This record gives sequence, C-alpha cells and structure tokens, in this order.
Amino acid sequence: MSKGFRLAIVGVSTVLVTLLLVGAIMGRSADTNPADPYRHIQVFTEVFSKIKADYVEEPDMKNVTLGAINGLLVSLDPFASYLNADQYKQYLKAKENPHPNVGLVLSRKYGYEISIVDAIPGSPADKAGLATGDVIEAINGISTRDMPLAYADVLLQGEPNSTVELTVLRLRKPDPAKITLTRVAWKMPPMTSKVVENEIGIIKTQNLEAGQAKVIAQAIADLQKQGMKKLILDLRDCASGEPGEGVAVANLFLDKGQIGSLLGQKVARQVFEADPGKAVYKDPLVVLTNRGTAGAAEVVAAALLDNKRAQIVGERTYGDAAMRKAITTEDGGAVLIAVAKYYAPNGKAIQETSVTPNVLVADQEPEAIDEEAPKPEQPKSGEDEILKKGLEVLKKGPGQAASTGVVPGLSRQEPEKIVTPLGVPKPQQP
Repeated sequence: MSKGFRLAIVGVSTVLVTLLLVGAIMGRSADTNPADPYRHIQVFTEVFSKIKADYVEEPDMKNVTLGAINGLLVSLDPFASYLNADQYKQYLKAKENPHPNVGLVLSRKYGYEISIVDAIPGSPADKAGLATGDVIEAINGISTRDMPLAYADVLLQGEPNSTVELTVLRLRKPDPAKITLTRVAWKMPPMTSKVVENEIGIIKTQNLEAGQAKVIAQAIADLQKQGMKKLILDLRDCASGEPGEGVAVANLFLDKGQIGSLLGQKVARQVFEADPGKAVYKDPLVVLTNRGTAGAAEVVAAALLDNKRAQIVGERTYGDAAMRKAITTEDGGAVLIAVAKYYAPNGKAIQETSVTPNVLVADQEPEAIDEEAPKPEQPKSGEDEILKKGLEVLKKGPGQAASTGVVPGLSRQEPEKIVTPLGVPKPQQP
C-alpha cells in the first residue's frame, strides 16, 4: 500500500469516523432509518476500499477522491464545483484582474462534460462558429471531464493575442475537432433598437449587466417618439449579467404583481414586487428566447410570462438563476455553490425548470465546424423563424396571440444546464 493511499485512507476515515460519532451522539440510527446520511457515508467508505482492493488496476486514488467530491457537489447543485488551493488562488486572481478570453459561457453536461451555454456574439468563439450545446473535451490538451467549471474559465483567460486550443465535439459531427482561438479584449455587443413596419419596435440586448435596465428604458422612450405602439424584446443569447438586474428590467413592463423571489437555506426570503413608479411601457409586448437565454434574462421572461404581461416566443431557456458564493475549505481551496435560488412568480425555481415559452419555435442550428474552411463572421444563416413568429404573434393582438403551440416542422433541443460560477469576465462596454 502506497504512502499516498495510506494518508488518503487515514484522512477520509478520520472525517467519516468523526461524523459517525457525532451522528451517534445525536441519537441518529442508521439501522432504523435507511435514509440516514451517516449510513450512506458508511457505504462510501466501503466502496472506497473496494475500489482500492478489487479494481482491475492500481487506481489513482487522488483522482478517485476528487471525482467523488465533484459527484457529491453536482448531485446537490449541478452548478457547484470544488477548487483546490492552487486553482482557487488562480480563480481569485482571474476575478480581481481578468485577462482577455475567448467569449464563452460554459456549463457542465450530464454532470461530466463541459459544454457551451453561449458564445458571445462578436467574440473569438462566436467567429469560430462555436455555439450552444457544443461539448469541450479538452482545453490545451487538458481533459475537462473532472475539471471544475470555474477553473475552465480561468484556463480560457490569458495574455492579449495569446492562443488556446480547444478540442470540441458537436452533436452533428461525431469526430472531435481541434480549434485554436486567439484571446482578445472583445467588447460585449451594444443593445440595438429600431422601429419596423411603422409601429413595431424591436429591442435586442445580449447582456443584462448592472445599469442595463436604464439603457433599455431610454431605448423604449426613443422608440415611442418614433411612433412605436408594440414592442419585441429580444433576449436570445442573453446569458451575461446578474439575476438582480433582471428584476429591474422586468419592472419596466410591470406596474403590479410579483416579479419573483429569492430564497436559500441561510438567505432570508426576498419577494420582489413590481413598483408602479418604475414601469415605463404598458402596450403589447412579445419576448424572444432561445436555449442561450440564461440568468437575468430568465428572470425577466419568467416574470412577464407568469403575470400574463407578454407572450414568450422561441425556445425553452437554459435554466440558471441563482446567488452563488465561494466557501473556503481547510485545505485552502473552496467550494463554489448556490446559496439561494431565484423563483418565478409561480413559485418554481428557474434553475430547475427554466422558462418554457407559450409559443415554441426552434432556433436555427449552427453550422458544423470545419477546421479547414474559413471561419464565418455570422455562423447562423437563413430566415429568422423566431423573430418572424414574434412579429406574427404581436400583429394578431392580445386575444389571438395567447394560443400555445410548436410551429409545425420545427423541433426543439432540450437545453443542458450547469453554468459556471465564474462566468464571463465583464468586458468594457463600448
């Protein structure tokens, strides 16, 4: 038996025995209560020893233990991750002094594979054709299978004009492709607004960072001066921003009712009620979403849907709206975990249920990556079916627009969850 393994066994056993003794003192009985957590700890100890004794080859117990920790966290909170001491130092350094990155928002697929929630438009990742659902198997040759999500973000950062190699697997292309991206100081796309067909306004934003509610309010005022009577709020691929800003944006369209709530085991319940003094638009409204709509944008969509204030058109959203915190551990590392969740007015946690539009339309599938072909500036092509349906719904008026259904001939891909706790560093606004 190796010295490292003996130390691991001693360390784990000490912790487990302590927990078992505490449980016994508190009067817990594993024999009388099959659901008792201490009984499951006993099972873990037994499995741990069986792996060492009977596995086909000498296992790397450090990786086995790390995998067990990550599995435990993912089973509790699919957005959680554990960083060892060195990784946590790099994580803090990256947060305090963010370097250029490639513009990816990441998640963990099936609890193991790291996948893409969104490639920020205009970023190196977007220009390379990466899109929601693509799986990243390795970063600079390092497998992502047991890699903490936050650490994957750290690896994607680097000095300006340096490169990072990704091994990417796409659903429509079975063979992994190696893609080299250049880290640059890209800028978040600015919000756009315009009036089409005389009286319909369209506001498109792909971030809800702090202060964006004021920008949207000003855009609404400008469009109304141009004769706007109906509005489309396009929140597709809007995955950047804090959920709290989503509350402020939703309030622009609600003069009464509940916007949502926040609750955690140690976070007192907060209920967000609409302030009539902050509402700036009361006319017909349609909100567009897709599988890349996450976080703050989901808070907006859920509030407007549940209050029957808007028709939601597009795809089911990603499912990520929580307050997260880094909790340090004795080894100098940290556990990044949700300490509170945002709930829709109907009482359902957005992180668990996402937001399902009442008019379902599939977004266009991105083009498959061909590493030998020129990388397109705009990977998506063809007619915008979601926008087309949104305009149709808005023209019908409130009475007819309430019908629900999936547009014939179109399918909807279920989104994968688990967004990285670190997220994308806030780029400089243009």
